[in-house]
Amino acid sequence: MGILNVTPDSFSDGGAYRSVEEAVARGLEMEAEGAAILDVGGESTRPGSMPVPADEEMRRVIPVIRGLAAKTNAVISIDTTKAAVANAAVAAGARIVNDTSAFADDPEMSEAVRASGAAVVLMHRRGSPAVMQEAPHYDALFDELLAELTGRIAAAEAAGIDPGRILVDPGIGFGKRLSDNLALHRHLDRLRVLGRPIVFGPSRKSFIGTLTGAPPAKRAFGTAAAVAAAVLRGAHVVRVHDVKEMREVVEVAYAIRGEASW
Repeated sequence: MGILNVTPDSFSDGGAYRSVEEAVARGLEMEAEGAAILDVGGESTRPGSMPVPADEEMRRVIPVIRGLAAKTNAVISIDTTKAAVANAAVAAGARIVNDTSAFADDPEMSEAVRASGAAVVLMHRRGSPAVMQEAPHYDALFDELLAELTGRIAAAEAAGIDPGRILVDPGIGFGKRLSDNLALHRHLDRLRVLGRPIVFGPSRKSFIGTLTGAPPAKRAFGTAAAVAAAVLRGAHVVRVHDVKEMREVVEVAYAIRGEASW
């Protein structure tokens, strides 16, 4: 899953694409580099970020999704917590809704996903992006994470969403301490009990900077280590900025895992 942020303030690539044409071109480039999914986002979820109005988010993402839909064979994903944005994105060509709140932020999101027929990524997050890193705490990380994701899956199914359309994401960096982020890598296979495909997004995250001292744009090698660990522990989808490089990492890690092709 290639990350395509069309925001002015995302932690790594905010403001990188000054026009719809540049964003679409980068999406097509990521597809050529090996991205099967293009995840388009119009609202930063970095720690400390504040939400933007739905109309502004749509202004940023809908022309890009529409432009990509006309040119790409990759699956388009919309990274949003708002039902209105999800509806508009699906109408423009998106086929996955990547909701970092797992339906918690907008009570209308579950119905929007159900009616759209889109797949959905339910991510684990403690608190809103504005405050999630102020004092995260877990008594038993995986017990709590599994219980909370199980509840979100149950809510999605109760809303009428086909279980086969649901993916889960443990939310690395979202209300997690350094020790929690490392534990997610070591024990990612515990999420298999949920019976859903696992999405993992360590790309350029701050825990890598804490460990290496590298700024976001220089965290490709740290990201490669995280991606390899995630694949070896059973991740089905990795969400990354550096598609070309991480595609090679995934191919090798997947072969080591004992599966010849992916």
